[in-house]
Amino acid sequence: MLCSLATKLGDDQLEQISALEEELGVTMLAFVCHPLDSAPIDKDQIARIAGLEEKLGVSLVAVRQ
Repeated sequence: MLCSLATKLGDDQLEQISALEEELGVTMLAFVCHPLDSAPIDKDQIARIAGLEEKLGVSLVAVRQ
């Protein structure tokens, strides 16, 4: 399973989250999770992925299509 920031929230959903943030006095982050299987990768591929992650400043996850 892979979770990422929810980017497709509707106005009603955003209003509900904002109301809860105000009520609780905190900032909320919304995530959505997707069932995914990781792809089998070897040590060389891992090193190449890690290199690109470092260069771009992101985290990459190899998954099966």
